[in-house]
Amino acid sequence: MARCAVPDFSRELAAGGLVAGVDEAGRGPLAGPVVAAAVVFPQGVPTALAALLDDSKALSAARRDTAFTALQTARADGTLECAIAAASAREIGALNILHATHLAMRRAVLRLPRMPALALIDGNRAPALPCRVQCVVGGDALSLSIAAASILAKVTRDRAMARLDPRWPAYGFARHQGYPTAAHRAALATHGPCPHHRRGFGPVDQAALLY
Repeated sequence: MARCAVPDFSRELAAGGLVAGVDEAGRGPLAGPVVAAAVVFPQGVPTALAALLDDSKALSAARRDTAFTALQTARADGTLECAIAAASAREIGALNILHATHLAMRRAVLRLPRMPALALIDGNRAPALPCRVQCVVGGDALSLSIAAASILAKVTRDRAMARLDPRWPAYGFARHQGYPTAAHRAALATHGPCPHHRRGFGPVDQAALLY
């Protein structure tokens, strides 16, 4: 079914003050970090920039890259304030993916230049933050601030996985970004896990038993 709406700025305007959109990328992969971003538009979102923003999953890689570049330009000219943070594969293994995701979100919010009055969190579970929090299920398709955060997190994570690829070429990280594709599962079975695989994830733990 085609979507009949695009993200807007209504939640941010209704709240007033500094409002951060917060989202993550990388909860489902078997390898690599989970990355979170927090984005504040202090004066609203310029029309041209808003037209580029959507849930990162709804955008092609090329459109995500275009939006990412536009967001970086907006950051440089003061149109937005943002921060990006991560929790490592080791932290995911120690904490579990939900708590590691919340850790990455908290790190991102704490790295913002100014603490927001409200954080709009994509999803139905919120991290502990030193500001008011509102969960928004499907928020990356509803809120421009969350959509911007989803793009920053997704592109940052994909590029991090691409940088890992030449160091661990057997796994194909640049092709699947650590997600559990058939090729990735086959590589795990053949080579066992590398240090960037997430312990506590079934396919990784099963492969580790063989090596």
